[in-house]
Amino acid sequence: MSETATPRRTLIKGAKILGGRPQDVLVENGTIAEIGSGLPAAGATVIEADGRILLPGLVDLHTHLREPGREDSETVLTGTRAAAAGGYTAVHAMANTFPVADTAGVVEQVWRLGRESGYCDVQPIGAVTVGLGGKQLAELGAMHDSAAGVTVFSDDGKCVDDAVIMRRALEYVKAFDGVVAQHAQEPRLTEGAQMNEGTVSAELGLTGWPAVAEESIIARDILLAAHVGSRLHICHLSTAGSVELVRWAKSKGWRVTAEVTPHHLLLTDELVRSYDPVYKVNPPLRTETDVLALREALADGTIDIVATDHAPHPHEDKDCEWGAAAMGMIGLETALSVVQHTMVDTGLMDWAKVADRMAYAPAAIGRLAGHGRPVAVGEPANLTLVDPAYRSLVDPAGFVSRSRNTPYKGRELPGRVTHTFLRGRATVTDGNLT
Repeated sequence: MSETATPRRTLIKGAKILGGRPQDVLVENGTIAEIGSGLPAAGATVIEADGRILLPGLVDLHTHLREPGREDSETVLTGTRAAAAGGYTAVHAMANTFPVADTAGVVEQVWRLGRESGYCDVQPIGAVTVGLGGKQLAELGAMHDSAAGVTVFSDDGKCVDDAVIMRRALEYVKAFDGVVAQHAQEPRLTEGAQMNEGTVSAELGLTGWPAVAEESIIARDILLAAHVGSRLHICHLSTAGSVELVRWAKSKGWRVTAEVTPHHLLLTDELVRSYDPVYKVNPPLRTETDVLALREALADGTIDIVATDHAPHPHEDKDCEWGAAAMGMIGLETALSVVQHTMVDTGLMDWAKVADRMAYAPAAIGRLAGHGRPVAVGEPANLTLVDPAYRSLVDPAGFVSRSRNTPYKGRELPGRVTHTFLRGRATVTDGNLT
């Protein structure tokens, strides 16, 4: 799909913008041209929204597209198709590829592949350290100055556990208002860990992954960020203790943001009793107490965003015994449904807050221009239309991602993305890729 294709004039009739009263939205030349009631449809493709929810295009700050190097799991093309199907118009691609995205050349390759795919915008994330090795800072400045314009840096999949290296990274990115996104996992406390440390791990005889392994790194890094005066983002918060640390940092006015994944809002370590490797993930599924604390924190804004941590794996990496299985779950195509189920249908958040946590805030953290904008006249027509009344059983056979490692197979979830628009061009129509 070419960016030069002539955009179509589209009239979305009777859509509830952020869950408000039904209105018509006219999209023309990639921009929202008019919002009102009874807008004329002359020359436009008409979409009868029938009271469906219209959101800004979703933005994911944490996606693994696997290209270059692991195209057997996902490619930029298949990953962005999955993103569009899930209502996303932009994703941030994590750096743990092969080769690692630790140079201007690699991030520019990923950026260009994203431009060629046409299904959503791809913003590369640069590695903090060379080869994710944790010993030497990567080319942060060169990646920022490249065509990819990198502003987010992360060794995700590994923790920047050296405090001196972490401090230097925070100091370096401060010069261009960048942000370091930390995978909070103290490596010595998680050697050989297979699941959350607690009652279930003790009963199953699996090596536990203690909450303090996450919380100790977060505590250190929020103090470092405060000392340096730089921006810190905490990836995939998973414990109630981590929530309290971030809440404390925000009460101090420090520049700390945090994310939670959909699976940590819904699933618990009780599922590991099945020994199904689809539930093996980093950080691990935690307890019901943790899940409820994460939901509360997302609702009150302590946790800023929902990020999928979409982590595709080929069949053979999950269809094996628990100990040998790879960690990770796919999530782009189910994220909005899980958020509706856990946060909207429970009354914890309205659709305006969903727009903030899944579009406005992630775009702001990533300094991503043109995304996370209000649904308003003159704004880019990056839009997602959702049918919240839809209910279905999750069937991974229907996914467009190259991988199928979803933890929701056979589970009923609400909501369906019926249309996604990238700068006014439909990437999804009636629930199908355009």
